[in-house]
Amino acid sequence: MKKSSLITMTAFAAVAVLGLSGCAAESAPAGSTRACVILPDADSGTRWEPGDRPALEKGLAEAGFEADIQNAQNDPAKYATISDAQLTKGCGVMLLVDLQGAGVAVAEKAKAAGVPVIAYDRPIAGADYYVSFDNETVGALQGQMIVDGLAAAGKDIKTASIIYGSGDPTDGNAKMFLDGALKVLDAAGAKAAFTMEGTWDGAKAGTLFEQAFTAVKGKVDAVLAPNDNNAASIIQVLDKNGLTVPVSGQDASIAGLQNVLLGKQYGTVYKPFTLEVAKALEVIKAIFAGETYPTTKSNDGVPFVTIDPISITADTVKDVVAAGDATVEALCTAEVAAACEKYGVK
Repeated sequence: MKKSSLITMTAFAAVAVLGLSGCAAESAPAGSTRACVILPDADSGTRWEPGDRPALEKGLAEAGFEADIQNAQNDPAKYATISDAQLTKGCGVMLLVDLQGAGVAVAEKAKAAGVPVIAYDRPIAGADYYVSFDNETVGALQGQMIVDGLAAAGKDIKTASIIYGSGDPTDGNAKMFLDGALKVLDAAGAKAAFTMEGTWDGAKAGTLFEQAFTAVKGKVDAVLAPNDNNAASIIQVLDKNGLTVPVSGQDASIAGLQNVLLGKQYGTVYKPFTLEVAKALEVIKAIFAGETYPTTKSNDGVPFVTIDPISITADTVKDVVAAGDATVEALCTAEVAAACEKYGVK
């Protein structure tokens, strides 16, 4: 799988969804136009509060729907409490970002009350729809970063010492990301020198990488990191040891894009949350209209509304800026200014 072909595919297919699913979702309770949303956390570096919340609030308001958007603050018990309060008040639809499996029980309660459920960004068993980026493609793009980065460094991938990382195993997306990456890496003949425990916690990822670094006696040629947050902590350890190697990422965060520009991270996967919000709003409108939203894929039996991701390297960071999902002011700090000029970020 070549990176260029994947980028071309995503550029033309990001918003296309064709065909009809064989599964019809429930309609919203008659007369209800209240959308209940639960976000998983407000951790630094995550997109939910600065990105998805205001976009969802704006989109729901413009569509004439009432929005009740709450954040579980990384607490599964709070997640359940929020859902109980929302359902008691009344929901026409629930849009849930799963948190450590808490979304499954909430979806069951909602469905029992006749409320349709949209699993947003992360899969939830029993939901009516799953709206997310194509997660295996995300992983494939990450795996391709390692392949391309090692080739650029003149390293033989078949003998390279690669540390494998992954996201939190309680997040249903993490396995799909890893599966996609492994398909590319396995096909290229790569093998893991060390496999770290899965996590989304950046600080924990740094600690785990310290342990991996010790286990391989400092011989590291590349690191498969599941997102920019993990990559940033891993890069700190590499910096401390005077190493610069290909590191993958995801989310096109400011820190991730800066590391890409500086050559410390080979690339990041760009998933414009605005596309995901727009697609979720389309599904919500269909539900409130009593219609079935068209899909061509399913995930564990749940109709899967997919959006295609985009691979970003130093040469294409400017595209994220042009799209409005990063600013020159935030990216081009003193340390990164020269790299911004080199790669046309302006």
